[in-house]
Amino acid sequence: MSAANPIEPSVGHTPASSFRPERRRQSRSADSPDRLANALEWRRSLTSALRTSDAFIIVLVLALAQVLRFGTDNEKVAQSGVAYWVLGAVVGIIWLVALAAARSRETRILGMGLTEYSRVVRATLLTFGGLAIIAMLFQLDVARGYLAIAFPAGLVALVLERFIWRSWLVAKRRDGRLLTGALVVGRETEARRVMDLLAKNSSAGYRTMGVAYTHAPASEHAIKWGGTDEGVPHFNFEDVVELVRSSGITAVVVAGELPGGPQELRELGWRLENSGVELILASKLTDVAGPRIYIRPVDGLPMVHVDLPQYTGVQHVAKRVVDIVLAGFALLILAIPMLVIACMIRMDSAGPVFFRQQRIGLNGVPFTMLKFRSMVVDAEQRKAALAALNESDGILFKMRADPRITRVGRFTRRYSLDELPQFINVLRGDMSAVGPRPPLADEVRRYEDRVTRRLLIKPGLTGLWQVSGRSRLTWEESVRLDLFYVENWSVVGDLMILLKTVRAVIGRDGAY
Repeated sequence: MSAANPIEPSVGHTPASSFRPERRRQSRSADSPDRLANALEWRRSLTSALRTSDAFIIVLVLALAQVLRFGTDNEKVAQSGVAYWVLGAVVGIIWLVALAAARSRETRILGMGLTEYSRVVRATLLTFGGLAIIAMLFQLDVARGYLAIAFPAGLVALVLERFIWRSWLVAKRRDGRLLTGALVVGRETEARRVMDLLAKNSSAGYRTMGVAYTHAPASEHAIKWGGTDEGVPHFNFEDVVELVRSSGITAVVVAGELPGGPQELRELGWRLENSGVELILASKLTDVAGPRIYIRPVDGLPMVHVDLPQYTGVQHVAKRVVDIVLAGFALLILAIPMLVIACMIRMDSAGPVFFRQQRIGLNGVPFTMLKFRSMVVDAEQRKAALAALNESDGILFKMRADPRITRVGRFTRRYSLDELPQFINVLRGDMSAVGPRPPLADEVRRYEDRVTRRLLIKPGLTGLWQVSGRSRLTWEESVRLDLFYVENWSVVGDLMILLKTVRAVIGRDGAY
């Protein structure tokens, strides 16, 4: 790990193999506070960097709003005599305080999920909403043009800034850096499931440094499981607290129930107090997004509420509005590029420019999906002859070097340009900008009962499948992502998927 970067302390890259089972009997070592301080250093550095970049963005946006609205003149707020640069300074300070109060820089929410973005949006709305209320109460005639520039520009700039930081953080974590060392505790089945998920999702920011099975004695040999080739040491459950206090581990993940039930968990929390260690409970709830879960304590009993999926209502109206605006804007901007692609297709091979195919949409209703033709005209007739070369493990047909694809088709597929006409389907209402992959009728006939839930919302031009590997995904992975989206989608989540789609298309991730 580079010593030149203050956000990357070497302790964040300590291999799991350095924690050996024989250390489990040690008492708390004298240097454990230093170990903990080093382990937490990157968090403080990252938080400080975020605070600095937030301040820079806010100052830049407010200065830009004043220059664009008033030029270089020192205008003043009517009826108050306060210069706008003073108002800008006050707004900037309140904005930064709101971001801090919303806990938008907590390291546990950085790297994945929508919580960070939602907190940034909430802090920005509170700042400008509060300014509007103050202006109304004190009858301050704040220039609407100033606010009309500062508010949207600031919101977009802050979200984009956090997106850039997140991309950097995720890249570092994929390289094994800036990770929190975790000890997984629980029954073998639950513990292995948690270890697999942590290994597959490095953006979550945790690395398994050890495991303590609650119903098995410690082993002198490293435990290996599906998520790693390196393996991790296995400790006694009774030695968890001593191990945590004498090592660089800063998170304890409890998978499932402990042998002593809730009381055992409570006592474990007491013993870890003032240690600076995170205590994390890995819920048995699967494929349920965070916004659908909230906890309401009732007389000491934490009751976990899970909102059931909704397929009508205001959110769906908002989704349709976003679809119309996005599709209309995209067709307007992309009209000339689409015309160029159409000409290239006509010059490259005989046949129509567009490929029309029956797909199954919302509630099983068929519709005609449009694409730029990327294959020869008789592609469907040749499909049967290529069935033995199918590379898919499910009911889809996938072939990396498909001979039916034209020269122009290989280019348009590589960058997903063949899908641009689907914006017409979005505008018509057959599809949404974001949703499950639009299936063929033959695929739907072979669906299992659970898979038919994909049809509860409109298919999408892009979706989780598009930003998670596309053609590299197995059938089961594709189904799981689509079902997760169907039950957990949100307008903010759709916007994030659209941003990730741009990155996936530019990077040609999983396309062929």
